[in-house]
Amino acid sequence: MKQFFLLIALAIATTVSSQAPTKLNSADIYQAIKKANVLASVLYVAAHPDDENTTLISYLSNEKYARTAYLSLTRGDGGQNLIGPEIRELLGVIRTQELLAARGTDGGEQLFTRANDFGYSKHPDETLNIWNKDEVLADVVKMIRTFKPDVIINRFDHRSPGTTHGHHTSSAMLSVEAYSLAGKATAFTDQLKTLEPWQPKRQFFNTSWWFYGSQEKFDNADKSKLLEFETGVYYPSKGLSNSEISALSRSQHKSQGFGRTGSRGSDVNYLELINGDMPKDKSNLFEGINTTWSRLENGETVGKLLKSVETNYNFKDPSASIPMLMQAYTALQKLDDSHWKTTKSKELEQIITACAGLYLEAAATTPTATRVSTIPLNIEAINRSPVNIRVNSILFPASNQVIEDTLELTPNNDIERQFNYSISNSAAFTSPYWLTKKGTLGMYAVDNEAFIGKPQTPSPHNVQFKLTIAGMPITITRPIVYKTSDPVKGEVYMPFEIVPKASVSLNDDVVIFEDEASKTIAVNVTAHTASLDGTLKLNVPNSWKVSPESAAISIKQKGATQSINFKVTPPQQQDEGYISPILTTATNTYTNALEVIEYDHIPIQRVLLPSESKVVRLNIKKKGNNVGYIVGAGDVVPESLRQIGYNVTLLNVDNITAENLKIYDAIVVGIRAYNTVDALKFKQPILLEYVNNGGNLIVQYNTSHRLLVQENLAPYKLNLSRDRVTDEFAKVTFLNPEHPVLNTPNKITQTDFEGWVQERGLYFPDDWAKEFTPLFEMNDSGESPKKGSLLIAKYGKGHYIYTGLSFFREFPAGVSGAYRLFTNLISLGK
Repeated sequence: MKQFFLLIALAIATTVSSQAPTKLNSADIYQAIKKANVLASVLYVAAHPDDENTTLISYLSNEKYARTAYLSLTRGDGGQNLIGPEIRELLGVIRTQELLAARGTDGGEQLFTRANDFGYSKHPDETLNIWNKDEVLADVVKMIRTFKPDVIINRFDHRSPGTTHGHHTSSAMLSVEAYSLAGKATAFTDQLKTLEPWQPKRQFFNTSWWFYGSQEKFDNADKSKLLEFETGVYYPSKGLSNSEISALSRSQHKSQGFGRTGSRGSDVNYLELINGDMPKDKSNLFEGINTTWSRLENGETVGKLLKSVETNYNFKDPSASIPMLMQAYTALQKLDDSHWKTTKSKELEQIITACAGLYLEAAATTPTATRVSTIPLNIEAINRSPVNIRVNSILFPASNQVIEDTLELTPNNDIERQFNYSISNSAAFTSPYWLTKKGTLGMYAVDNEAFIGKPQTPSPHNVQFKLTIAGMPITITRPIVYKTSDPVKGEVYMPFEIVPKASVSLNDDVVIFEDEASKTIAVNVTAHTASLDGTLKLNVPNSWKVSPESAAISIKQKGATQSINFKVTPPQQQDEGYISPILTTATNTYTNALEVIEYDHIPIQRVLLPSESKVVRLNIKKKGNNVGYIVGAGDVVPESLRQIGYNVTLLNVDNITAENLKIYDAIVVGIRAYNTVDALKFKQPILLEYVNNGGNLIVQYNTSHRLLVQENLAPYKLNLSRDRVTDEFAKVTFLNPEHPVLNTPNKITQTDFEGWVQERGLYFPDDWAKEFTPLFEMNDSGESPKKGSLLIAKYGKGHYIYTGLSFFREFPAGVSGAYRLFTNLISLGK
C-alpha cells in the first residue's frame, strides 16, 4: 500500500484513516496556523468522482485557507475500470478511496449522498426518475446544514438539461434547490433534531470555455457577471504551483486513467453568480462574509492568540509556539459554537502535536480481528520537544478499557507499552456502510442516518490519549492501525478491521452451462479465527440439482481456506437462477464473501457482500474453438468466453505476427484497447492481414474523445461518435434479419435483448463506408435512431466487426442473449 506523499499538509479533517500518520514540517505547520486563523468554508458540488475542479479546490484550500469540501453525489459505480476487473459496487469503493486520496493531496474534504451511479443518463428527468429525488435532495440539504458553507460552487450548469450527462445537470439542479431549502426551518424537519438551518451567502456556477463550446466563443463572451481568479499561483514553501498540486490530485483517479502532468504559469478560473449577492470585488469570493474569529461570540480571544502565534512563529523552533497554542485551544473549548469548535479543535490538535514532534500510535499486531477476541496492541509515545508533556491516561472507547498509568514524556525518550485490546460481541464488521443493505438501482440504503454523507464507515476502534501539554489538558485521538515491515516497501500501514469468523465465496459471479452436463463448482471457506468447524451447503434453484447435499468443514489455522467441490446439474431447458453457499457452525451461520481490494494507490479495502453466483443454462451452439484476446481497459470478456467452452489466449500485442495469429478462429479486441494499448499503433496492419486471410476480428468499443493510438481502426472508413443508448430496455430493430450473425449457429430474436443491464451500448460509429452492414437500430426515448451498434464488413476472406454493444457489462450479469450473439460473431463464416 502506497504511503502518499502529502505535499499538501492541510488535509486535516479528511485523511484516509489507514495511512501512515501525517508528519508536518516547519513550513507546513506555519501554513496550518494561517489556515486556523481563517473561518471560511466552500462546498463544491458535482455528480461523480473526477468531476471536481481540483485546481479550484486546491486554490481555495491552500491559497485562501478556506475549509473546502467536494460533495460528489455518487461514488462512480457506473464507470469503467482501467486498472482491474472491479465494476459496480466494488468500483465505487475504489473510486471513493481515490477521491479521499485526491483530497489528501489538494487539501479538501470529501462528502457524498446516497445516490447510486447507475450509468450514463442523457437527461435529468431520467436521472431523477431513477434516483429518489427527495432523498438525494435531502442529503444535499443535510450536507449544507452539516458543513455550513459560506459559498456553494456548482461544477455544472443547472439551466442546460439534456446537453450533458443527466447526472451532471441533476447535481446542479439539486444544489440550487437545496440552497434555498437548507435555511428554512420548514424543510426536512427531521434533520433539525441534530442540525440547524443554514443559509449560505452565495452560490456560483464554475463556468469555463468548455460550457461555451470553444475557447474562441468564451474569449468573446461578456464576462461582466463573472468572478475571475488567478489560480496558477506558486507556493514557495511547497516548491509547487497550484496547477501542479491540482495535477497530483487529479492523478489519484487512476481507475479512470486521469493521470496528469502538472503545469506552471497563469491559470484563470471563472465563477458565475446564480444565487446571493455579487461581490463588488470580483476577485474576492468572500467579500461581505466575516471570515475571522470575530464571527463567533467570544471568538476574538482565540483569534488574537492565534494571530500572535502566526506573527511570532519560529521556523527553527516550532515548539516555542506551543504554550500560546494551548491557550488558544483551551479558550476554544469554552465557545458555544460547536461547528467551528469541532473543526478548529482538530486543526489545533494537529498543529500542537506537530510543533511538539509528538508521536502517538496504537498499532495492532494483526490487520483483522473477530468478535469476542483479544489482540495485542503496541502503544508508542514520544515527545521530541522541550515542552512538558504528560500522558495522564489512555482510553479505548469501543471496549471501555483504560490505562491509568501516568507517563512523563521527557524530551526524545521513546516510550512503548503493550496492551491487550478486547473486541466485543457486538462489534460491527468493517465494511462500506452503504453496501451493508441491499438498495435500489438508483439509491443506496443506509440505516444509520449519522453515516449519511460520510466518505467511509467511521471506525469505532480508536485510542484517546489524555494529555497535559504546557500545564493544560488536551485529548488526542488516534485510530488503531496495523503496521508491518515489508522488505521492499519498508514501513506499511493498513486498516485495522473487524471481520466475521468465517467467510464463504464462489470463484465466479456467473457460471454458464452451455448444455445439460454437470459442472463442478468450488465453494471456498476461509477461517478468520483458529479452529473453525461447521457444515457447508450450497443452495441451488428448484429446478437444479446439487451433490453432495452437505460437507463437513474443519479448519485449524486462522487465515486458511478449505475448498469443497459441489456438482451442480442444470435442467434440460434454458433456465437461470442463483446459487449461494451457507456455512453453519455451533453458534452462527455465514453467508457473506469477504472481497479484498488491493492496489498500491489506495488503502486495502475489505468488503462484505452476500456470496452468490448467477447460474445460466443456455441453449447455445458455437463454431470454432480458439480465440485470441487483446486486453484493453479491463473487462471479464475472456473469462466469460471460457465459461462457454472457448480456448481463450491473452495476446501480448508486441509479439503478434501474421503467422502466430493463424491458429485463432477469432481475435477479440478488448474495450478501449485503441485508447490504451500503444502497440496497436504498429500492429494494426497485422490484424487487418489476419482478417484478409480469413479471420474474424471483433473490435469492442473505443472512445472518440480520447486520443486513439491508431486512427484507422478498420479497413474502411469508420467514424466513432458519442452516440449511445443508455436505456437497457430500448427497442431493438433488426435491420438485416437474414444476416448470418442473426441466424447461425444461434437464432437471435428479440428475446435475446431481454434482461440487459445498465445500457444497450455506447460510443457507436455514426458514419461508415458502404462495405459495412449495420444489423440493429435502437435509440433512447426522444432521439433519432442509431444504427451503429454492430457493424460487419467483409474484408478479403474474413470479417471485420465493430461493436459498441456493452458485452463487457452483460457477460458479468449473465445475460444469455449477449452470450448467444457474441458466439455468432465468433462463428461467422465458419
